[in-house]
Amino acid sequence: MNGLFRPRRSMLYVPGCNTRYINKARSLIVDSVILDLGNPILIEAKEEARKNVVAAVKEGGFGSREVVVRVNDIDSPWGKDDIYAVANIGADAILFPNIESREDVLTVLDILKDAGNTTIPIMVMIESPLAVLHAEEIASASDRIACMVMATSDLLSHLRGRITLERLPLLTSLSMVQLAARAYGRSIVDGINTNLKDMHSFEYACRMGRDLGLDGKTLVHPFQLDYCNDAYTPKRAEVELAQEVITELEAANAAGRGTVVVEGRLIEKHQVEAAKRLLILSEMIQKLEAESA
Repeated sequence: MNGLFRPRRSMLYVPGCNTRYINKARSLIVDSVILDLGNPILIEAKEEARKNVVAAVKEGGFGSREVVVRVNDIDSPWGKDDIYAVANIGADAILFPNIESREDVLTVLDILKDAGNTTIPIMVMIESPLAVLHAEEIASASDRIACMVMATSDLLSHLRGRITLERLPLLTSLSMVQLAARAYGRSIVDGINTNLKDMHSFEYACRMGRDLGLDGKTLVHPFQLDYCNDAYTPKRAEVELAQEVITELEAANAAGRGTVVVEGRLIEKHQVEAAKRLLILSEMIQKLEAESA
């Protein structure tokens, strides 16, 4: 757990070209707001979107929500101008699409340096087979990487897979990127669901991602928020068990024992570390939700 750790149960993409949606995001119970300058924005609206996002971040009003700006590809006509425009406006992080290698990470960090910012955290989108295969070198490229964001819709197209409830074509990729993320202390969030009418599949994906050990999910509409927030929020029974695990192992250690059994499960040091992380996460979520209530 590093200094960039925070709840990312829900990360909502908000199109930078729509000021009404940006204003609405300030009142939603969402952990992260991704102000989007990327592919969903029409070419003729790119400049307007950039101006809107710069103004919105400078204005503030997002409370404790994490404010992230997704820029265009660095080799696009707008990428570098996006970075120069948003590097120093007070965003919590910048999300870079189409990152496929360590060199890509170092390139965007160099551009940020040229823009006058050597400290802002970055997030990287994993959206191609090559990116998945290079997940470890990407994750290890910089300690400024706060989160690895899966672009599962793009990835599924590249894999030529079919959409299924169980998401079978994506499981290997999710697991590979998760291993890389955890090896280097990065957060990892799941990709969007493109079928806005199929809430059964969305909820299933949220709970599957949680059980895999992901940190949250990106989404494209506020009505999806409740599902991912609920799935990724530690339940009361989990919090109580975490507290018991910590207390019981401390008592066992004081008595000269290295392990203890709690609710039929053998508890060791690594489970205490996980329990402490869960309690910290739960406390952070409570503060976020209290502010938004």
